[in-house]
Amino acid sequence: MRRADRLFQITQILRGRRLTTAAHLASRLAVSERTIYRDIADLSASGVPVEGEAGVGYRLRPGFDLPPLMFSADELAALALGAQVVGAKAGSGLAQHAASALEKISAAVGPTLRARLETTGLHVPDFGETPGAQHIDLLRRAVDQRLRIAFDYVDEKAARSTRFVWPLGLFFWGAVWTLGAWCELRGDFRSFRLDRMLTPEAAGDRFPDVEGRRLADLLRHYHA
Repeated sequence: MRRADRLFQITQILRGRRLTTAAHLASRLAVSERTIYRDIADLSASGVPVEGEAGVGYRLRPGFDLPPLMFSADELAALALGAQVVGAKAGSGLAQHAASALEKISAAVGPTLRARLETTGLHVPDFGETPGAQHIDLLRRAVDQRLRIAFDYVDEKAARSTRFVWPLGLFFWGAVWTLGAWCELRGDFRSFRLDRMLTPEAAGDRFPDVEGRRLADLLRHYHA
């Protein structure tokens, strides 16, 4: 275990207990008590409010909270790659949120990991907005708030129909996005390509939470 990870684990253990001995910490983390004494001293020197003494036990001062931002270099690479995918494929709204989240993470980690984050060799080329991605923000809000959606839809045979649906989930297939929903017209689950939707909008009311018409039911339908 990396030392930074061990310090984080000590903080988490102290947070969850009233009084913790060095022997207990050493047993949990598979190190010597002498190592624990050094780690406690380093935590105190860095501003973590550890109270107590050797031979008695330690605890964190009540009210202290440590943001869990002890990321490894590989974890940061995965986060950076994920943010790039969102920025390239998920529409402008989520792209802005992904960039903002990455900025906060970059500001919170140390200079070494920040440099790794900024120079990662993983890249997702942006060839322009994925067709239909402009509808993602509206549809994501509809999924979250259980809002009925109305839109005209053009299928693969160029047939046009008006649909009222209960949006349950958005799915990205590499080239296109689809909306999984309960379709009132068909009385069954249907998938709709976002790039074939014409001016989707909220229909003005929420759909009920009905057993057999939930996201879990949709996923079972997909795998049937």
